Amino acid sequence: MQETLAFILPLSDVSARLSQVGGKGASLARMAAAGLPVPPGFHVTTAAYRRFVTENGLQEQILSAVSTVAADQPATLEEASKQIAGLFAQSAMPDDIAGAIRHAYAALSRGNLPVAVRSSATAEDLPELSFAGQQDTYLNIHGEAMVLDAVKRCWASLWTARAIGYRTRHGIAQEDVSLAVAVQELVPADAAGIMFTANPLTGTRDQVLINAAWGLGEAIVGGLVTPDTVVVEKASGAITRQEITEKNVMTVRTPEGTHEEPVPADRRTQAVLSSAQAAELARIGVQIEDLNEQPMDIEWALYDGRLFIVKARPITTLRGQAPALEEWNDSLSGDSLWSCANVGEAVPDVMTPCTWSLIQVFLPKRWGRCFSSAFATTP
Repeated sequence: MQETLAFILPLSDVSARLSQVGGKGASLARMAAAGLPVPPGFHVTTAAYRRFVTENGLQEQILSAVSTVAADQPATLEEASKQIAGLFAQSAMPDDIAGAIRHAYAALSRGNLPVAVRSSATAEDLPELSFAGQQDTYLNIHGEAMVLDAVKRCWASLWTARAIGYRTRHGIAQEDVSLAVAVQELVPADAAGIMFTANPLTGTRDQVLINAAWGLGEAIVGGLVTPDTVVVEKASGAITRQEITEKNVMTVRTPEGTHEEPVPADRRTQAVLSSAQAAELARIGVQIEDLNEQPMDIEWALYDGRLFIVKARPITTLRGQAPALEEWNDSLSGDSLWSCANVGEAVPDVMTPCTWSLIQVFLPKRWGRCFSSAFATTP
């Protein structure tokens, strides 16, 4: 039983650490333990990944494959990734790990419940770096055989060309990384999307920006659809801006996984979220931001009128306001631009009569009343 516990942890386990469950898993555990609407599930810990690699003698072969890569030479990254993917595909999952996963899945599903199987790397979702999309996620996985296969494919995705290159460019030691897997009950979403608890377009911290589309969230993540955009004021929950787009494609479940299909004509220009749903989603976003003490990038789903959170990570790049540095840029959210430039800085040396005559013509026409008082008298 102790060995099984090393490989599997409940999704809401408050003791789950990044080194055990990776960045995505640690975030899910924190939210689930706080009572936020996270779908139930379990972690396959990094101990299982390391045991798989050790049992099959893969570590030296992996490090050998990545030892000759160059971040600025995509062909070397692709070749290393291809070699490593082959190693994982031909290696067997140890029986005790497979048994632990089967037991956890049976306890979760009591049958053939569809689940989402999400990679969660130990070098992932860090405040100063963005690893988004570098490892794989598999949706609508059902049955023990499919779950076990998806877990192994997640393990292999630690070594995608993109992930290898990113770690190489940022000096992250390839031998130090590991991967956990989060297995969660799949939300058969009527709608889904992404939420930012600070406006990424303006840097404004008092707004929540929501993107929403019909179906599962993969159509948005994959850039297949232009979603609705809703901006909600944190303090009041009021919508301050709303753009409803024509949404022609959505991702839906199939017996084998997912695929894209046309959105029914009567829903294409319909708003995905009501005002009340947008306000409730923003309220949940603020809770997640408070829990993590920083602005967050959140993936959400809506099913049968209920909102669910399936992922949250820090926003690693945010334009505009930086209160700690006393920086502020009103031009990102309004129609004004503050500047410290003035005539003295523009013309710092002795002004000749010719220069002054040109400035008298050029500046008033260019800047209008901004400099009207400056030109009221002559020097």
